[in-house]
Amino acid sequence: MYEEIHSRMKAAGVRHARAEGVDLGWWILLDFGDVIVHLMQPEARQYYDLDGLYREAREVDWSKVERPALPSTRNRRARRGEA
Repeated sequence: MYEEIHSRMKAAGVRHARAEGVDLGWWILLDFGDVIVHLMQPEARQYYDLDGLYREAREVDWSKVERPALPSTRNRRARRGEA
């Protein structure tokens, strides 16, 4: 999942300032400045309970948010002449 997010964001011209935890894969954090992506194993999610930490935060209905399409990594590779 990390590779897919990283590749698509890079193809869109967005780079994350930091990526932590990639080596272990227990909890991967991608810092894009305005957005932070957490990729967690089920055990890490249960242990750290981020859902409980943010339970009082306002929820966003992402189905109602207009999002730009991310470019396909396949299209980017084709433009560079990669298979």
